[in-house]
Amino acid sequence: MSLNLQEKQAVVAEVSAQVAQAQTVVLAEYRGIAVADITKLRANARQSGVYLRVLKNTLARRAVQGTPFEGLADQMVGPLLYGISADAVAAAKVVHEFAGTNSKLVIKAGAYNGKVMDVAGVTALATVPSKEVLLAQLLGLLQSPVSGLARVIAAVAEQKTATA
Repeated sequence: MSLNLQEKQAVVAEVSAQVAQAQTVVLAEYRGIAVADITKLRANARQSGVYLRVLKNTLARRAVQGTPFEGLADQMVGPLLYGISADAVAAAKVVHEFAGTNSKLVIKAGAYNGKVMDVAGVTALATVPSKEVLLAQLLGLLQSPVSGLARVIAAVAEQKTATA
């Protein structure tokens, strides 16, 4: 089913709007994946706030033209699924997790903050802990010296009361 010019312009405008707000774009080849599996992937993406779409590569190239993701145009070859997210790791995490359970989804490339990444870069980005986990780890690091000091003071006070 072919799109007419107005429909193509609408698709490019919609994808351009998503790309304008995005921090991360991930490209993955979806050849041979069952429709039910793609539906699960779309549901996971929706939950994570990831815009996931199968696009014609020419329309995708036009959508990223003049953006920090323009470097991905060379990688836009073959049947691709585009994951776009405003969250820095959400798109990479959703696609990577699905690729782990379905070997037919092959991550091709990605871009984060204007830098094009290969498969290893997308995988590394996907394994970064979430913002909440990083904040909890930071809080733990900030609390450890204070709690250590409190334990030392309590031990000294206990020792003095035992000798007295």
